[in-house]
Amino acid sequence: MPSTPMPSTPMSATPKSPAPGSSTRPALRRAGLGAVLAAAAVLAAAGPASAHVTVHPESYAEGATDGVLSFRVPDEEDTASTTEVRVFLPTDHPVLGVLVHPQDGWSAKVTTTKLKTPVKTDDGTITEAASEITWTGGKIGVGQYEDFDVAFGQLPDDTGRLTFKTLQTYSDGKTVRWIEEAAAGADEPENPAPVLKLTPAAADDGPSFASSAPAKSTGGTAQAARADDSTARGLGAAGLAVGALGLAAAAFAVLRTRPNRS
Repeated sequence: MPSTPMPSTPMSATPKSPAPGSSTRPALRRAGLGAVLAAAAVLAAAGPASAHVTVHPESYAEGATDGVLSFRVPDEEDTASTTEVRVFLPTDHPVLGVLVHPQDGWSAKVTTTKLKTPVKTDDGTITEAASEITWTGGKIGVGQYEDFDVAFGQLPDDTGRLTFKTLQTYSDGKTVRWIEEAAAGADEPENPAPVLKLTPAAADDGPSFASSAPAKSTGGTAQAARADDSTARGLGAAGLAVGALGLAAAAFAVLRTRPNRS
């Protein structure tokens, strides 16, 4: 008799173990994506920091005489140059004896106005003062800034701050209005006006004088302005360095976790 074939018993399938490290790849990729997003946030925050019109030094003594104010104007546009700068001086607390320092390529026009309340000085009663300074004809290129120096004869002694509202016009016709004033205790507004703080002079001090040599006075002001600018640039550079390291770490993590297709 023909032999009856015996039914074959199916072999049980052995579960395939996951490749080493495959369970950790999604987590590593999520970590890499998180690092990329964090680095991008740092870079975005570091970019526009401290990029607005400011006045240097940041403070003077009340009633200070024979000094220099430097208005620093950065160009914030990606494709347009700054072609006009207009600084408005307060007339309720006037700055007396204003003189404009020559700027290469720029023409300056000083507008005066009659004061509602004349100011009495040792040289007599002042009835007019500068209310506006306009610089035209020059150019501040993309990624650059210009310092506009203004000498003064005397600052007011009856206020704690002076606000210099400023209009900045670009080659594409856009005008940025640096005219906003921060309320007490509030955050800095989007387009803050330059502000000079006036500190009380000591009771036994005489009039506050700058250096008798205009070149040295201007140089000291420029050095103070450069120090402030260096601090801001240093913080921005630190933020950029942190962002770059974050991006590099994220890229390395993503490359390490790619599956081997060979």
